[in-house]
Amino acid sequence: MARQLEIMVLDDEAIVGARLQPSLEKAGYAVESFIDSRQALKRLQEKRFDIVVTDLKMANVDGMEIHRFAKQRWPDTVVVIITGFATVETAREALQSGVFDFIAKPFKISHLREVIEKAASSIEQAARKEPGS
Repeated sequence: MARQLEIMVLDDEAIVGARLQPSLEKAGYAVESFIDSRQALKRLQEKRFDIVVTDLKMANVDGMEIHRFAKQRWPDTVVVIITGFATVETAREALQSGVFDFIAKPFKISHLREVIEKAASSIEQAARKEPGS
């Protein structure tokens, strides 16, 4: 990796961030974890993350709103949705709106890391195509 990629993990279940953050940091990523979607949204206003991993169903601001805001504010940010409420329809809606991947809970951390690695590879390829890189 040319530079350390920044990842936001957002899930209203604290255990998700508590398990994902150390695993992703061990893999070489910088990770900020949130359980409150409003705090995460505020942080997204201030800081660009390369990858946002967000739960779909949360109080206050849901994962699709986080996705829309992240893509509007930081168009190159890659968003991965994780959810315990996976349906074909919600997956289709998410993917059609530009979500990089849609993962049903429960999931293996190794599976999410594979998705993150694919996202990181796609970010690096896009960076190589930009003029002046």
